[in-house]
Amino acid sequence: MKLTPSLSWKLASIGGLVIFLAIIISSIPSGYAQEPAKQSGPDTSKPAEEVYKNIKILKGIPSDQLLPSMQFITAALGVQCQFCHVDGHFDSDDKMPKQAARHMMTMMFAINKDNFNGHREVTCNTCHRGSVHPMSVPEISESAMTMPRSEAPQAAANGPSADQILSKYVAALGGASAIDKVSSRVQTGTATFGGHDTPIEIYSKAPEKRISIMKMGNAESVTAYDGTSGWMSSTGRPVREMNAADLEASKMDADLHFGANVKDEFSDWRVLPAEKVGDHEAQVIRGRMPDKPPLKLYFDEQSGLLVRLVRYAETPLGNNPTQIDYSDYRDVEGVKVPFKWTVSRPGNSFTIQIAKTEQNVPLDDAKFAKPTAPAQP
Repeated sequence: MKLTPSLSWKLASIGGLVIFLAIIISSIPSGYAQEPAKQSGPDTSKPAEEVYKNIKILKGIPSDQLLPSMQFITAALGVQCQFCHVDGHFDSDDKMPKQAARHMMTMMFAINKDNFNGHREVTCNTCHRGSVHPMSVPEISESAMTMPRSEAPQAAANGPSADQILSKYVAALGGASAIDKVSSRVQTGTATFGGHDTPIEIYSKAPEKRISIMKMGNAESVTAYDGTSGWMSSTGRPVREMNAADLEASKMDADLHFGANVKDEFSDWRVLPAEKVGDHEAQVIRGRMPDKPPLKLYFDEQSGLLVRLVRYAETPLGNNPTQIDYSDYRDVEGVKVPFKWTVSRPGNSFTIQIAKTEQNVPLDDAKFAKPTAPAQP
């Protein structure tokens, strides 16, 4: 994700870096359209055309789905906002790529309606694959020379079931009893993005509360979920509300008992072909929720610990993927906790390295309460 002049903050400033990192961590898109004055975030009760200017194709979608949809386009075409939009005037139609994008979206919707009963089977990424121009000619890859189609990897028929893999994961963490005893967790460490390091504090409280605080100088940036709603606030900036997809992700991140709960929260678990994650073979399973994108989990074949999670944020144009790689597991009061994780999305990634973790520390619910006004500089 590249900052454009239209954004009111700059990476060159200390406060700007903190805000930028908070946007990345919270997965809240920015820099596409001007939000209405006096609002802390898009009014999700209204359709996009009532909140944003000059909406022609994506009329009727929830307003909080517009920015994730634009994020999906940038990832599918490998471009940035200014490819289609005039900086500072996102409602302008002066650029031809914006007109072309509208035609392409209309075509995509028609293809899905006429050929797939309205299901979203074809997306921007189906043809573009990260390129401005559609990939009309198949590429020759090294794997095509070494692995015939008939020898493509398959899930082992006699391998462990998804239930067995998840049970091994719970045992590797320390057991369901030890996991359930964790009532809170306080972590301090460093967030690294693009070579920049900033201190970070993360507070979690069962059942589903989480707040991360980054500090640089006198500036502070906060990303929080209180079990019901989620938001981001930064020094001198208004509170930004999370959209529905970000809320689902935040709820998952805030679950201190995720290892014990995930089996029941998702259904239709399937074992997928094993994959390499780092130097180790990983067992892969996929779970689903009704009317939600799938969740893929990768477990180290030897230790049984979760080493990768892939989830998707649904938009009207397609699913935005997020991959989280976990490592540096350490024992904290009888429970294995990852001290390092890297979050990757199309176009950006960042790493959090924890230096200290404490559990079962008393935390007041007020710590997770949404601020009523922006923090003063």
